[in-house]
Amino acid sequence: MSFLNNTKITVIGGGSWATALIKILCEQPNIQIRWWLRNAKDIEHIRKFHHNPSYLSDVYLSPKKVKVYEKTRDAVKGADFVILAVPAAFIQESLQDLNESHLKGKRIVSAIKGMIPEENILVTDWVSEKYHVPLHDIAVIAGPCHAEEVALEKQSYLTIASTDAVCAEDFSKLMTCRFVTAHPLADLYGVEYAAVMKNIIALACGITHGLGNGDNFQAVMVSNAMQEIRHFVTALDPRERQLSTSAYLGDLLVTAYSQFSRNRLFGNMIGRGYSVKAAQLEMKMIAEGYYATKSIYELNKTLHVDLPITTAVYRILYEEESPSVVIEELKKNLK
Repeated sequence: MSFLNNTKITVIGGGSWATALIKILCEQPNIQIRWWLRNAKDIEHIRKFHHNPSYLSDVYLSPKKVKVYEKTRDAVKGADFVILAVPAAFIQESLQDLNESHLKGKRIVSAIKGMIPEENILVTDWVSEKYHVPLHDIAVIAGPCHAEEVALEKQSYLTIASTDAVCAEDFSKLMTCRFVTAHPLADLYGVEYAAVMKNIIALACGITHGLGNGDNFQAVMVSNAMQEIRHFVTALDPRERQLSTSAYLGDLLVTAYSQFSRNRLFGNMIGRGYSVKAAQLEMKMIAEGYYATKSIYELNKTLHVDLPITTAVYRILYEEESPSVVIEELKKNLK
């Protein structure tokens, strides 16, 4: 692992997942972490007290390894890897001060399980097109790994997907520590689209739970969802892939069932009668599935893949149809 020595890594984002990623990286002995956060008060607090006051506040952030920055240009300067860990809806705003030259020669790693709203494209595609980053210098962090469990140092597994085997392997080593195991994978698009869609499914699971449906129905819905994901991903990027592995099925299961899943929580509130706006205000966090639902639905207008669960969630969130009525109709389409 000699390449790890003096590796410089920039993390963009100040939320729980960004904080968890920094905790993992701090396990490496000889790396430098540059951290950009939007909130000036949080930056000052981290400098003084070495923990994030807003998210995962129990996680200690070594001042010897972690330096925080107010400007993205300063944070990415000299970095070998730049990790994007903000909600997809905010990535454009977060990187607005950067141009192609700032990211030239750097490897970009997306830790975002969402799509660019309105443009309906993956974060990796957006980065590649806007900043002319070669695809072989782009990777994605995937797998069943909640930030809250990373903070508690519970055994977790990650998948690092990239079209370039060396990029995936290198970053997998950086993300492997005593409580996290990371594996490389070549299926960049399959992993990224599956990660986007599993948030929609988790939202659907939350809605049905909020309506009073039990585990039996949720199990049927999740098994049907795997077929929905398979058909959609294959239509976009046909190739052999094992969707039963942790990068796909594992990520879906933890998001659909876990107490830490914000998408499931958001859906649960909708099922219990909250409006979309009320649920968003009460959560105070972004549920990527809300934006992903519209992006996948719009993208599917040209693909015409049968997506009954995604369509049901779209009708509830964006056409304001009754959750109970829509889910009763959905039950007739599941097997």
